[in-house]
Amino acid sequence: MDTNHASERDLRERIRAGDEGAFDVVFRSNYTHLVRMAESVVREPALAEEIAQDVMLEFWRRRESLDIEQTFRAYLIRATRNRALNHIRHERIVAREAALAALESPSSPSAEEDMLGVELERAVRDAIDGLSDNCREVFQLSRESGLKYAEIATTLEISIKTVEKRMGQALAELRDRLSAWLPSKAGGKERGRKTPV
Repeated sequence: MDTNHASERDLRERIRAGDEGAFDVVFRSNYTHLVRMAESVVREPALAEEIAQDVMLEFWRRRESLDIEQTFRAYLIRATRNRALNHIRHERIVAREAALAALESPSSPSAEEDMLGVELERAVRDAIDGLSDNCREVFQLSRESGLKYAEIATTLEISIKTVEKRMGQALAELRDRLSAWLPSKAGGKERGRKTPV
C-alpha cells in the first residue's frame, strides 16, 4: 500500500514537471476504465472514447495546478463521469431548442396548438429542473440516457435501492407538478397532451 502511495506521489511530481513518460503510464493504466465509465452514461463507444481523451488532455494541460488528493483513477473516473453528464445536459438543451423551434415553425397545425406545445414543454422543463439534484440526476440518466437502474447505481456509486427510491420520488413529484397536463382519472377532458413522464 505504501509502495502504491509512493509510486502515485512520484508520478504526480513527474507529471507536474512535464514528464510525458509519467503521463503515459497514467494514461495507459486508466484509459480503458475511463472509456467504460463514459460509455455507461452516453451509450456511444466513439463518444465515450472522445470524452475519455478530452479528460486526459485536460489533465495534462492543467498538470501544474492540479491538486489531487485521491488516487489518479478516482480523480479521473469522477472527471469523466462529470464530463459525460455535462454532455448529456447539453444534448438535452439542444433537443429542447429543436423541439421549441419545431413548435414555432409554420408547419404547426394551429397557433393554439403552438401555444399549448410551448406551454407543455415549459411545464415539463420546469418540473424536471425543480427536482432535487439527486432525483433529477437519476431521472435524467434513466429517461434521457436510457441507463438501467443497475447502471445508474454503478455510475453514481449508490445502491440500486437508492436509485429506485430517488426515481420514485422524481416520478411522484413530476406527476404532482404536471397534474394539470395529465388526463383526468374521472374521465373528464384532457388538458393538452399526456406528458412523456
